[in-house]
Amino acid sequence: MIDYRLNTFLVLCDCMNYRKAAEILHITQPAITQQIHFLERKYDCKLFTYDNRRLYKTDAARTLEQYARAAKYHDQNLREKLAESAVYELKIGATKTIGDYVLQDHIYRYLDRQDHTLSLVIDNTEHLLYLLEENKLDFAVIEGFFDKERFDSMLFRREPFVGICHKAHPFANREVTIEELFQETIIHREDGSGTRAILEQELTAYNESLERFKHHISISSFKVIVDLVKNGYGISFVYEVLADSDPFLAKFILQQKPIMREFNIVYLKHTDPQEKIARFFGKDLLLTNSQ
Repeated sequence: MIDYRLNTFLVLCDCMNYRKAAEILHITQPAITQQIHFLERKYDCKLFTYDNRRLYKTDAARTLEQYARAAKYHDQNLREKLAESAVYELKIGATKTIGDYVLQDHIYRYLDRQDHTLSLVIDNTEHLLYLLEENKLDFAVIEGFFDKERFDSMLFRREPFVGICHKAHPFANREVTIEELFQETIIHREDGSGTRAILEQELTAYNESLERFKHHISISSFKVIVDLVKNGYGISFVYEVLADSDPFLAKFILQQKPIMREFNIVYLKHTDPQEKIARFFGKDLLLTNSQ
């Protein structure tokens, strides 16, 4: 079982406030301070500092946080194995494009085993990474950016990132300039989503931002985005697998600049979910990544 003081440390890392950590753990602030001081003596390092009354992690704290989160993962994994359940359960996260349009065949193959069950969370990149750090997921399949100092990953596949419009729109099946683009209404995902972050990064390459579009519509559902685009309410940028999902959609690209992005299987550093990944995706994926 993970040391209770490490658990206190992780709660403090999450909220970065001694008072809030004490409320979450139902103990006093002096007890929190005492436990953090114990860890600082044990590991011979300073874990937190104050600057203008704001709490900050030291480099040592960030390193300890990675190992402590991994320790919680391994402890939970061990408990599951010792329980000797007749049912094998995976807890997986996926961003919305991947969860809704890419994983179906893998889900069917995995659930064809009668002793297999699945918990699948489909959400934006930011929330899935939070769930990974809270040990609520074994791994997540995401298309967004992630901190490679905090997470390890394995390539799942690469996918083109394209513009979509109604099939009768002037942009249909052609290249468009950045100035043409800004005359349109852009329908994009909410803040925190991987596809929005990618779009914003691409616009940054032109020294531009989403603010340059004539109108904005922010939608957290790809189904609603597709419905709006094919009914002429604006354009959007999505992965090709989604663009090909509806006959009323057409694709366009931005100034001869095809965009390729990775779908990655992401997990906590210092953990080893290879066996679980192989259960869901098959061993061939592990062999491909090892080459």
